[in-house]
Amino acid sequence: MEERHEIPERGRGWGELKEEMAAMRGDDLDWRSGRHGAYVWYANDDLEHVLQEAFGMYLVENGLGVRVFHSIGGMEREVLAMVRSLLSAPDGAASIFTSGGTESIFQAIYAAREWARATKPQITEPEFVAPHSAHPALNKAAYLLGLNVQRVPVGDGYGADVETIRAAITPNTIGIYASAPSYSLGIVDNIPALGGIAAETDLWLHVDACVGGVLGYFVRRSGREVPIYDFAAEGVASISADLHKSGFAAKPASTVHFRTHELRQYAAFAFDDWPHGMYGSLTFTGTRPGGAIAAAWAALNYLGKDGYQGLADTSMRTRDRMIEGLTAIPGVEVFGNPPLYGFAYGVEGMDMRKVSALMTARDWHCPNTVQPPGIHFMATPVHEGAVNAYLADVRECIEEVRAGSGVAAAEARYN
Repeated sequence: MEERHEIPERGRGWGELKEEMAAMRGDDLDWRSGRHGAYVWYANDDLEHVLQEAFGMYLVENGLGVRVFHSIGGMEREVLAMVRSLLSAPDGAASIFTSGGTESIFQAIYAAREWARATKPQITEPEFVAPHSAHPALNKAAYLLGLNVQRVPVGDGYGADVETIRAAITPNTIGIYASAPSYSLGIVDNIPALGGIAAETDLWLHVDACVGGVLGYFVRRSGREVPIYDFAAEGVASISADLHKSGFAAKPASTVHFRTHELRQYAAFAFDDWPHGMYGSLTFTGTRPGGAIAAAWAALNYLGKDGYQGLADTSMRTRDRMIEGLTAIPGVEVFGNPPLYGFAYGVEGMDMRKVSALMTARDWHCPNTVQPPGIHFMATPVHEGAVNAYLADVRECIEEVRAGSGVAAAEARYN
């Protein structure tokens, strides 16, 4: 379809537009059939309907105006309190509702910078120390905030190497960054050990639990062993946890939590030197979609703990079947010991990009990891019915790459 570059002279009816939009989606990723390794968190059609209805009810309202949209403010407070209850938050903890993991991480790093300015004025070139597995949002925030990031090698199990982190701390260090889990490989860093270092050296420890923060609680609740990654660990100053990932809420929705209200205040911005008087905000964005807050509130209340437990159990059951099937393929290794629903796998010495390209030709989306070379997969309930098909296709694709057949076509598609 030819792209349009001007607004049409006359408006068109919704029926016509809806039909055209449906046709436009024809070549999109078939995530409803579980043919994706990332991007989409989907529970079921019933929840999707609830999210659409809740979001639509607050489509016009602005989440910036909680002083006039009291219902949005009330829902936001409840959502933040509910998520804090999953993170072992102490009395006095405080939170912010954001547009996504990147904004949550930005607000945490911003708060850390302002905290350091207030408590460590001698530091003029502040930096964060992070394992190489840290999400790029850390560097994005640091770039915008004028901070440096020192990434250090991970340990043998692909998680943060505690002693390497300790050795990298300098007089300019203001904070440590950890993942729960790392996005690429699904590894939960040793948060208690890193928290001990942060407490001992008076540093800010941020835990990126954007993927694990909500559903990880229920994975542990089912009896599985999940490392401590929340405020139960000493020294954790802030935690980011997405609602539009393992909270199965509508996008854009994330949260960032601070051990104390005082620490959250460092994330605030205030300005009054303009004609409108005082402007204050706890978020990077100004206008915020009220629908995202309403949909998050609806998701948490509609699912309840029993609903989230079911989603966690299904996700982990799917993950187990996938890992069992993958490791039965000669040469395939799952990297490290990922305790949640995300993981990555590869074959030593094989260019896994070629495998991904062959899988793409079969209408699968298989995002690659680079260090180590592999394929990333995030198991969700929608994948449960796709496990056997995925395993059969990836086995054939690995065998094709190993034999050299189909490689030219794979490379052409990849490049």
